[in-house]
Amino acid sequence: MKIGTYFKESYNELMHKVTWPTWNELQASATLVLITSVILALVIWAMDFMFEKAMGAVYSLLY
Repeated sequence: MKIGTYFKESYNELMHKVTWPTWNELQASATLVLITSVILALVIWAMDFMFEKAMGAVYSLLY
C-alpha cells in the first residue's frame, strides 16, 4: 500500500466512519477517569502508609 493511499484512507475513516463523543459524553468520561484516579491514588497511599507502619513496628521489635 502506498503511503499516500494510507493517509487518504485514514482521513476518510476518521472523518466519515468514526463516531466521536459529544461534549457532554467527553466531560462525563473525563470526570469518571479523574474520580477513579483519585480514589485509586488514595487506596495506594493508604496501603503504603499501613505497610510503612507495620514494617516500622516489626523493625522496632528487632532493633
